[in-house]
Amino acid sequence: MDDTEPAIHLQGIERRYIQGDATLEILQGADLAVWPGQSVALIAPSGTGKSTLLHIAGLLEHADAGEVYINGVPTSHLPDSERTTIRRTQIGFVYQFHHLLPEFSALENVMLPQMIRGLARKEARERAAQLLSFLGLQERLDHRPAELSGGEQQRVAIARAVANAPSILLADEPTGNLDPRTSEYVFSVLTQLVHASGFAAIIATHNMDLAARMDRRVTIRDGVVVELA
Repeated sequence: MDDTEPAIHLQGIERRYIQGDATLEILQGADLAVWPGQSVALIAPSGTGKSTLLHIAGLLEHADAGEVYINGVPTSHLPDSERTTIRRTQIGFVYQFHHLLPEFSALENVMLPQMIRGLARKEARERAAQLLSFLGLQERLDHRPAELSGGEQQRVAIARAVANAPSILLADEPTGNLDPRTSEYVFSVLTQLVHASGFAAIIATHNMDLAARMDRRVTIRDGVVVELA
């Protein structure tokens, strides 16, 4: 890898949960660094800590030990207000379920996070339209989620996730609810967006064919991140 700084670097991450008298050790010193413009497939069975790792990477959950560096900045001891600001401005999330706001159009769903951040309505509208058009939705700008197909809804969710030009994109089974053909198309536009925009992307997926097309593949074994061939 080149000498540039990773956009995101998880170092020595530990996470455990207490259930009654038992302690579940989920992550036990996990390390993962991802550089700008690089896509990493996270492939691991359910229960191994995939979602936990993504939640910690996205500052949605605190690790019990270790550090998460976002563009070189350690975040574990930051106050919640600063962690929230980093999430809002530097990290985009795509989930298996699109979670679009049903009463708003595709365009408005992508405008909202930009306006919350403080962008003027006109600029937010222009950027939202550009993103949705890039994702092949130029004919669907004024449609509400119920009027869109599953693949179209997920593409709107991707546009919303990157609307504020984050440096990091985290996706948890983003094509898990889609049929194979739609999944292929959504994944294709997602990876195009990663390379065009220079995000560092960590994408959890069970689809080995899709994972094979990403820059790197990793899994979680015995609580640590392991690189796959």
